[in-house]
Amino acid sequence: MDDRALVERQLGRRPRAFRRVVCRCPFGAPAVTEQTPYDPAGEPFPTTYYLTCRHLVAAVARIEAAGGVERWSAAVAEDVRLAASLDRATGEQREVRRALAGEVRGTDDGASLDLGIGGSRSPSHLKCLHAHVAFALARPGYELGERIFAEVVDPWPSDRCCSV
Repeated sequence: MDDRALVERQLGRRPRAFRRVVCRCPFGAPAVTEQTPYDPAGEPFPTTYYLTCRHLVAAVARIEAAGGVERWSAAVAEDVRLAASLDRATGEQREVRRALAGEVRGTDDGASLDLGIGGSRSPSHLKCLHAHVAFALARPGYELGERIFAEVVDPWPSDRCCSV
């Protein structure tokens, strides 16, 4: 099965702006994909790196459900090192999106190319921990995302891939 077909199976739908797999689970299946900034219709797709592993998506959702977005937003506000990590990653996110877009500006005339991780207009107020974990897995060295990922209990299934 090719990567696009496997990602479709993982998501339960066709991926809108799929470009490639950038991180795989320990079993070799897609875990994080890279999206183009615009889908084929020119609509913005603001999430550059997207978690596709069902097991990992569910584990991060549990952190969010337990107040993780608010807790990690507060941590960024209180910890200059985490804030600096987020600032660097936000700048990197914008550079990556502009490079992936090339000359394409989509239906928003390029406005979404300036959004932060996960499409955030206000990067210091986190909105999706999944996007921060995906960014950290795709681009190692993003401390905030790596610390969120470290909080995940059993990020991968222990005995077999959940996507096969």
